[in-house]
Amino acid sequence: MRKDPRSEGWRWLEQAQVDLQWACHLNDQGAHYLVCFLAQQAAEKALKAFLYAQGEELVVGHSVRQLCKRATEYDARFQPSLGDWGVLDSYYIPTRYPNGLPDDIPARVYNRQAAEGALVLAQAVAAEVESWFAETSKSGHWQICDSD
Repeated sequence: MRKDPRSEGWRWLEQAQVDLQWACHLNDQGAHYLVCFLAQQAAEKALKAFLYAQGEELVVGHSVRQLCKRATEYDARFQPSLGDWGVLDSYYIPTRYPNGLPDDIPARVYNRQAAEGALVLAQAVAAEVESWFAETSKSGHWQICDSD
């Protein structure tokens, strides 16, 4: 049984935050193609966190741009970032599969500059969603456990 919408959203945001931590670690290790993919995944999960917190039952799709568009239906704060964050969609498939790149492999194509740019974008998505959670909580900060 699913928890209340905010709790479900928080669960998705927590996973996005963990993904971002691992992406930073992988960037230090030089796995830039994986960083780009994880950044896309973290942004996707953060936006899904927001949508689940709105009460949506099933949030499908992987496009950061499309999820951001859906988020603007609930809160206009996401509109200005739609174009920038949508760039992360370009990391969903080609960072994982050799057939997404002509005559090369992701491990050789994606570099530190691409990875760091992807991280900046994904961190901005997560920060915006975290900000929404903080601003809309009753106590000013999110509590995982209910207090009596």
